[in-house]
Amino acid sequence: MRYISTRGSAPVLEFEDVVLTGLARDGGLYVPESWPRWQRHDFAALKAKSYSEIAYAVIAPFVGDAVPADDLREMIEATYADFGHPDVTPLRQLGDNQWLLELFHGPTLAFKDLALQLLGRLFDYFLKRCGGTLTIVGATSGDTGSAAIEACRGREMLQIFMLHPEGRVSNVQRRQMTTVSESNVHNIAVAGTFDDCQALVKAMFDDTEFRDSHHLGAVNSINWARVMAQVVYYVAAGLQVGAPERGISFAVPTGNFGDVFAGFVAREMGFPIDRLYVGTNRNDILARFFDSGEYRSGSVTPTISPSMDIQVSSNFERLLFELCGRDGDEVSRLMNDQKTNGGFAVTADQLSNAQKIFAAQSVSEIETQATIKAEWERAGEFIDPHTAVGIAAGRACHGDSASPLVYLGTADAAKFSDAVENATGSRPKLPDRLNDLFQREERFDTLPNDLTAVEAHIAKRSNA
Repeated sequence: MRYISTRGSAPVLEFEDVVLTGLARDGGLYVPESWPRWQRHDFAALKAKSYSEIAYAVIAPFVGDAVPADDLREMIEATYADFGHPDVTPLRQLGDNQWLLELFHGPTLAFKDLALQLLGRLFDYFLKRCGGTLTIVGATSGDTGSAAIEACRGREMLQIFMLHPEGRVSNVQRRQMTTVSESNVHNIAVAGTFDDCQALVKAMFDDTEFRDSHHLGAVNSINWARVMAQVVYYVAAGLQVGAPERGISFAVPTGNFGDVFAGFVAREMGFPIDRLYVGTNRNDILARFFDSGEYRSGSVTPTISPSMDIQVSSNFERLLFELCGRDGDEVSRLMNDQKTNGGFAVTADQLSNAQKIFAAQSVSEIETQATIKAEWERAGEFIDPHTAVGIAAGRACHGDSASPLVYLGTADAAKFSDAVENATGSRPKLPDRLNDLFQREERFDTLPNDLTAVEAHIAKRSNA
């Protein structure tokens, strides 16, 4: 399997180099040179298989011969062996022909674990093989940080620096990052928004001298391996509710577009996904795009679903590449317009093609709270604010469609206990293993939203 950049001018890479490189040198994102294409019987053969068996079948075409089959199977089995539910991603029925896919049974209680626990093992595998080291830099709006740190902590060939927006993640999310004691873990609170953190990370990758001298690697979903691993749970869930004999729709709360793009990849492989519903909060750049065809960022507004407080969705570029007929020059032009003019618009035909697959809905704070409360009153079950956004958006978009609808449950409600308690009057509890989270010592540095300051800090710490 060979990989190309969405901007067309970076070197073509094999899977191992894509994992270790992260962001392409032309500023683009790597995608497969061509999508694996499966037939209906290929998916049907996976029915009744375990999650790990499905994961191996789905992931193997993207890995190619970069990892021997037995090693890849062993890596995948180890990744999901310690998840808190035997089904890894169990389904819970919410209503007639509607299900909640619980993606939060990993070690940090969020869907990011499903990909990052595998990515950490891939880093280890490739670095041991080549005898190299890697300095991971990442940005988080909440959940990516703790999942990435959990995946990388204590790995001797990795240093990880995670940037989060100061005061804009939940207390649980922050402490899951800042109370990790391993010496290879470094947390940075940036005086700014998640978009600022993400821009700093991309700027570090664009600084080729800094990138090369410190051997930078990426854990954000700009790293293709993240998206690849997320394709699995679309297939696993769909098989349980009738695929491949019938089509399935999915509702996905998303800020950075990586999670829902994984559903698009499953569809490109031939999995029968009818529609993908994108749920956003008040930071609604994606909802505005799928309505109008204009992609234009605004100012970030803090919400009770902070992991979606994003106005620049980095993975959207991968969809844009497909909408542009895989024309890297055209994508490069549009992304330059985004950088210099704050946005761009696609053609009417491109928008129409996107709308055949995607619909989107912006969900208000009041609607989010009402959805949390309604699910608590209906079933006595807590849902977190991001999942609530996805449920509200899916119901608004899906209407009376006969297609089964699966909502993606992206985090344990206990990670956002204040918001959930405000909506329901009851407070979700953290698992026993996190009972002492608020007694643990925190360790992080606060830095300005300044590339020079952040690079100097990383250089000093990584050299030490």
